[in-house]
Amino acid sequence: MAELYSIGIDFGTLSGRAVLVNIMTGEEVCTSVYEYPHAVMDEALPCGKKLPPDYALEHPQDYVDVLAHTVPDVIKQANIDASQVIGVGIDHTACTVLPVKEDGTPLCMLDEYKDEPHAYIKLWKHHAAQGQADKINELAEKRGESFLARYGGKISSEWMFPKIMQVAEEAPEIYDAADRFIEATDWVVWVLTGVETHNSCTAGYKGIWSKKEGFPSNDFLKELCGKLDGIVGTKVSDKILPLGTKAGGISEKAALLTGLKEGTAVAVGNVDAHVALPAAGITGPGKMLMIMGTSTCHILMSDKENIVPGMCGVVEDGVLAGYFGYEAGQSCVGDHFDWFVKNCVPASYAEDAKAKGMNIHKYLREKAKKLKPGESGLVALDWFNGNRSVLVDADLTGVILGMTLQTKPEEIYRALIEATAYGTRMIIDNYEKYGVKIDELYAAGGIAEKDEMMMQIYADVTGRTIKIAASAQSPALGSAIFGAAASGKVTMNEACERMGKIKDVVYTPIEENKAVYDKLFAEYEILHDYYGRGENDVMKRLKAIKKEARQ
Repeated sequence: MAELYSIGIDFGTLSGRAVLVNIMTGEEVCTSVYEYPHAVMDEALPCGKKLPPDYALEHPQDYVDVLAHTVPDVIKQANIDASQVIGVGIDHTACTVLPVKEDGTPLCMLDEYKDEPHAYIKLWKHHAAQGQADKINELAEKRGESFLARYGGKISSEWMFPKIMQVAEEAPEIYDAADRFIEATDWVVWVLTGVETHNSCTAGYKGIWSKKEGFPSNDFLKELCGKLDGIVGTKVSDKILPLGTKAGGISEKAALLTGLKEGTAVAVGNVDAHVALPAAGITGPGKMLMIMGTSTCHILMSDKENIVPGMCGVVEDGVLAGYFGYEAGQSCVGDHFDWFVKNCVPASYAEDAKAKGMNIHKYLREKAKKLKPGESGLVALDWFNGNRSVLVDADLTGVILGMTLQTKPEEIYRALIEATAYGTRMIIDNYEKYGVKIDELYAAGGIAEKDEMMMQIYADVTGRTIKIAASAQSPALGSAIFGAAASGKVTMNEACERMGKIKDVVYTPIEENKAVYDKLFAEYEILHDYYGRGENDVMKRLKAIKKEARQ
């Protein structure tokens, strides 16, 4: 009997990747990665039109190109017949939302709208809808809306309704032209199957939907913004499907695009962070997974629903059926370090790294490794892209404190790494304070895979051992698990058991390091509350001055 496979396709911030997995052995046979040609558009549209501050847009053609390049590539690499692929799963960053016509055509791909920013995809880190998020939170609190507590007391500017509301208020002609606002993960599934579906994960975590209560009431939405009157069931679909179900089969058009057989099962869309849990072998409560990349998502499951201020959300069946899935996150992790090396590293360091044949990140890590905890005299706040948890405020900005004329680049680099670890500890402490127990810590993603120094710092700062997902492509592997389950050839439990795995590597806290980091974390907490809870809103005042100066 021929071997059977599933394909998981993970759409990240800058690239998409497909992984081909043997559903019987769990072996990851091969991977293919495709970089988005348009990347993140945060300064200008393809036509050159300048974008306002805090915009982060993407082009849907990039996602189609990922399908066209990576899927045929993994089939070719493995030298298999397409008929041996029995299922496909999709995951995507979220909330990443786009306006489309009734047939699924994105507005930005129509000539009349190609120069309109609001016609494009709003990426998860599009933060220009903070004003709309503020209005949602203010009205929800005033009306005593029950949904607010499920999201830690605040709806983020990164989520669906603030982004849609921004379109309605700033570009009503785009809002009117859109037949549907749809998550990118669901749109990609639509491209593959020709069938429009909407998944419970993005709806629950990013769309203010719950299994028991549905979406916010029309009374609330109408009072919030007149143009949102009647949006649920029209421009926002209320037909939500559970995770792990089959969305449809590969269409004739998608078969030509990808090389897959027409009719091959495609799972309902999912979110990159949430889908990674089963890939790390996590199928039960009390185990928090950090999916570490440009940003970090912290996902765990519990038997019960607790209200935790500052969390991103708690959703019934939000990760796997039978559990409440909790989400928190940090908006700036890999982005943090990328900013530093692009803008703050002296030429002498770059030249020395090149002479040694080293990547500049590796070069800085090698220097930073030689520093003891606390030796730099620095502490930083990891808010260079706002704070997702626990403050839920995109208008917060970064801080590095303690610099002198003797401060070295590697000291700043290490302080930025430590800041992200402190941010994670804030999230863990916050969960436990409100009754959500975290027994074990896991990590996945490129950083967890490659950066031993960073993972040891995280273990020291959090005081917990950290296990590492075995796959370098955990979201893609997780999507392959869901794709396999959607085929009906294996159950979800069987797919998780065969395909999910962790490495033998475990990072254990070093007590003397932890003692120093406890002191530094105490300073971080003081700064966190001083700048983040209203005592000194200097960050927001500076942002307002910046915005005014740029007009």
